[in-house]
Amino acid sequence: MENERSMPALSSYRWVILAVLSLMSMTSSYVQFQVSALATRIMPVLHITPTQFSSLLMAPMLVAVFLSIPGGTLGDKFGPKKVVASGFIISIIGAFGRLVANNFATMMIALLMFGVYMALGNANSTKIIGTWFKQDTGIAMGIWFGCGTIGTTLSQLTGVLFKTVQAAYMFSSCVLVVVACFWVLLIRNAPKGEAIPKREPVTKYFGVAARSKRVWMLCICGGIVSAASMSFIGTLPQILINSKGINPAVAGVMTSCASMGALVGSMVGPAIIKKLNNARPFMLFAVILSGIMIFMNTKLTGGALMMCNLALGGLFGSMTGPVLKGMTIQLPEIGPKYAGSAGGIGGTVSMLLSYVVPVMISAIAGHNPVMTIGLQALLHVSAVIFILMLPDANHVK
Repeated sequence: MENERSMPALSSYRWVILAVLSLMSMTSSYVQFQVSALATRIMPVLHITPTQFSSLLMAPMLVAVFLSIPGGTLGDKFGPKKVVASGFIISIIGAFGRLVANNFATMMIALLMFGVYMALGNANSTKIIGTWFKQDTGIAMGIWFGCGTIGTTLSQLTGVLFKTVQAAYMFSSCVLVVVACFWVLLIRNAPKGEAIPKREPVTKYFGVAARSKRVWMLCICGGIVSAASMSFIGTLPQILINSKGINPAVAGVMTSCASMGALVGSMVGPAIIKKLNNARPFMLFAVILSGIMIFMNTKLTGGALMMCNLALGGLFGSMTGPVLKGMTIQLPEIGPKYAGSAGGIGGTVSMLLSYVVPVMISAIAGHNPVMTIGLQALLHVSAVIFILMLPDANHVK
C-alpha cells in the first residue's frame, strides 16, 4: 500500500498519447505487411525471388538500423514530436511511391523511404510511453505492441478485398496521411507541469546509453524475439498457399490467427508478468512454448487444429517483447532522460536482426517450408539464453 501511495499521479491525457501511438503502430504494420498479404500478386509482377521478397518485407526495418540511434538521440535533445513529424514527410512520399514502383529496385526505395517515420517513432516510443505512463509503462507498451499485430492482422484479412495492388497501396497511403495529422495535432512530449531535463550535447545522450551493458543485452534479446516473429508471420502466407495448397483467402484468415494471438499476448503478458514476484521463469516458459508451437506447424496441414496452434503460438510468443522493451527506461542509469538514445540503440540492434535474420533464413532454406519454419522456431527459443542473463523484469536495479 505504501508503494502504491508513493506512485506519481498520471495525467489522463496519457490515453490520447497512447491512442495516437497505437494507431501509428497499427498503420506501420499494416503498410509493411501488405507486401506479405499481396505476395502472390506482387512477386510475378516485380519478377523477384523469395530472397528479394524477404528483403522488401523487411526494408522498412533496414532504415531503423541507420536512423534509430540518431533519431533517439535527437528525440532526447529536441523532443520526440518534432523528430518523428519530420520523418512522416519522407514516409508519406515513400508510401505513395509504391504506386509507381514496377521493379525490385524502385519498390525497395519506396519501402525504405516509408520506413523513416517507423524508425524514428520506434526509437522514441519507450521515451514517450515511459514519460506519460511511468509505473504502468509495461502495460502501456503491451497495448502499443498489440496494436502493431492488429495492423498485421488487418493486412492479411483485407489483402484479398482490393481488386488491384494499386488500390491497396492508395488506401494505406491515405491512412498514413491521417495518422501524420493526428501526430502533429495531438502529441505532446511530456505532461503539463513536468520538468523537462536540461539539454545536453548529443554525444552525452548517446554515450550514457551506449555504456550500459544491460541496454545492449535487452536490445539483443528483444531483437531475436522480433526477428523470429517477423520472419514467421512474413513467410506464413506463402507457405500456406504454395506448400499446403490453401487458397489465399483462407491463408489470410489463418495467418491472422497468429496475429490475433499475438495481440492478446502482448496485452496480457505484461499484466501477468507485473504481478509475479519472479518473472523470469514465466518468460522462459512463454518463449520455449512458442518455439515448440511454431515448429508444430510443419506437421499440421491446415484446419481448426492448425489455426488454434497458430493463435497459441502468437499468444505466448508476444508476451515477453513489450516487457523487454519497457525495461530499458527502468534502468537507473537510463531513466526518461536517456530513454530516447537507449531506444535508438534498441531500434538499431533489433531492426538489424529483424532484417538480416529473415533474409538469411530465406537464403538458407529457399523453398523448403520445413527448414524455414524449423529455423524460425530455433531462433525464437534461442532468446532463452539472453533472458537468463538479464535482470528480473520486476526487480531492475
